[in-house]
Amino acid sequence: MNWQDLNYMERPPSAPTTTAPLLLLLHGYGSNEADLFSFVNYLPPQYHIISLQAPYPLGPQSFAWYAINFDADKGRFSDENQARTSRDLISQFISNICDQKNLDANNVTLMGFSQGAILSYAVAFTYPEKIKQTIALSGYCNEAILPENWQKQPLSGLNIYAAHGSSDMVIPVEWAKQSASLLKTVADLKFEFHEFDMGHTISQESFADMMRWMNNL
Repeated sequence: MNWQDLNYMERPPSAPTTTAPLLLLLHGYGSNEADLFSFVNYLPPQYHIISLQAPYPLGPQSFAWYAINFDADKGRFSDENQARTSRDLISQFISNICDQKNLDANNVTLMGFSQGAILSYAVAFTYPEKIKQTIALSGYCNEAILPENWQKQPLSGLNIYAAHGSSDMVIPVEWAKQSASLLKTVADLKFEFHEFDMGHTISQESFADMMRWMNNL
């Protein structure tokens, strides 16, 4: 599997710039690159936005970053080998697409929903030198797909925003809260977590709060 095989949709920045920052969108399980791209007109205009399609097909217009075993408990969200493969593919994609499109490799933001949020955490904590900001929506930090001693890496340049629904029936809010408790103890990491009255979705309120965070970067 090669980074060049990954499909994506993109929106260049609205104002001409020498090297635009990259905002990379990572969809959830069973979705595709068009999902989060539906928000593109509401996202900050200075970014070159790319919405990436996951590599594993599930059906027509349905893809995953890694397989889910619905018969398991918390482990249902972790085919760890596929997850690590996707994690590394995303990292390769970032490096190469920044070169190819003359984007600012020092200003890369990940925005992931659900399984895409789990991968956003994984990429950020495995390759912190490549990621400046991470937005994790309705996901959690799965340490099983992170490198050993990931907390001891230089993380002072990383800024993370996380949001979750209090009535999420897909990924329980308790998992997100456990991740928040862990990440708040990591030295130098800038981390913000918000819980909203919603299910496994992005509500108007949570989107507005995310935009508040992005506009204050």
